Amino acid sequence: MRNITVIGAGYVGLVTGTCFADLGNKVCCLDVDRAKIKTLQEGGVPIYEPGLQEMVSRNARAGRLSFTADYPEALADAEFVFIAVGTPEGVDGEADLQYVEAAAQAMARAMDHPMIIINKSTVPVGTGDWVADIISANQPQPIEFAVVSNPEFLREGAAIADFMSPDRVVLGSLDQEAADKVAHLYLGLRAPIIITDLRTAEMIKYASNAFLATRVSFINEIANICEGLGADVKEVAIGMGYDKRIGHHFLDAGIGYGGSCFPKDVKALAHMASTHGTHPQLLKSVMDINQYQRQQVITKLRDVLGSRLRGKTIGLLGLAFKPNTDDIREASALEVARLLLSEGVQVKGYDPVAMPNTAAQLPALCLAEDAYDLATDCDALVVCTEWNEFKHLDMGRVRDLMRQPFLVDGRNLYPPDDMKELGFTYRGMGRGY
Repeated sequence: MRNITVIGAGYVGLVTGTCFADLGNKVCCLDVDRAKIKTLQEGGVPIYEPGLQEMVSRNARAGRLSFTADYPEALADAEFVFIAVGTPEGVDGEADLQYVEAAAQAMARAMDHPMIIINKSTVPVGTGDWVADIISANQPQPIEFAVVSNPEFLREGAAIADFMSPDRVVLGSLDQEAADKVAHLYLGLRAPIIITDLRTAEMIKYASNAFLATRVSFINEIANICEGLGADVKEVAIGMGYDKRIGHHFLDAGIGYGGSCFPKDVKALAHMASTHGTHPQLLKSVMDINQYQRQQVITKLRDVLGSRLRGKTIGLLGLAFKPNTDDIREASALEVARLLLSEGVQVKGYDPVAMPNTAAQLPALCLAEDAYDLATDCDALVVCTEWNEFKHLDMGRVRDLMRQPFLVDGRNLYPPDDMKELGFTYRGMGRGY
């Protein structure tokens, strides 16, 4: 059993801390948001992630997982301290490091024994050196420490599985002994462990997310071409994916990527490239295509409903940026909703878990009780999130509830021929319709 502290009880920090506790370590999660800590201390979980509530409860009961807002308490016995605070997008697309800086300063003032500090937050290349300088400058008296970069690769909706069965563990440090000690925390997972320098480890994270975002934008570009030529992008993607050099992952055409990682990380990498004298043309195109996909929804609605959408009622099926999460950050649905609201459209929305978050951020959106309530009196429905429950709707009932049966399938969830046979006017993304 090792003593681990995780600074930041948000998505990455809470999952990381809970999973380390489940591996038999003693973990203390710290957050400066006292309301969040109170929720966790009372047995609640402030985010939606399948399986997390049960895992938090089990490890808290076993005494392996605790929560605090007090730095001295959190660091009292810590051997390893993970920084897992947010790094939101800055004004020019750069990562905003104010929370990383605050955590490093507070940790430096509170630490009273040697420890290994691990950057888990997604941070620009060079941040590891910067964090080390901040800690050295803010220590009341010199205490030995080492800094290790350990970028996270957790997918929302599958974060626990991703932590427990990772494709790889990436570690970067100038201190080989410290990197080896962090590697031992992960040995039980039997995953490949890559140990490199700080800056290379930080770059691996950005390059990985940028590549996956590029795949999404590539298949969306192909979808738009397919639409013009009468081909079906779903069949094209299947045919491509059987090539072992390509594979099937992230080749689902739709209305673009969202969430807390891809949009922010692609922008941040492009910003780093520009400020260091290189020209990120590909990254800029990836972002442009992603934005264009949201506009495509409006174009498809105009094609059937007419150029003036004012006064129409349009329902958005799914609000989270992807299934199995309540995260609406950079969600395609919210961008589409804002575009429609700006044109005087009455916009309705339904999502299995993301409606409370949506109500707080976009109060002008009318929230429905379920998918059938959403469909009632709508001039069109737009599929924005591919939740499994949407695959099993009674689409005949949906059709009968609508003012006119027009379906924009933004995630290519439904077979076009089946929808047309049911009487829908159907528009997919790159389906040749």
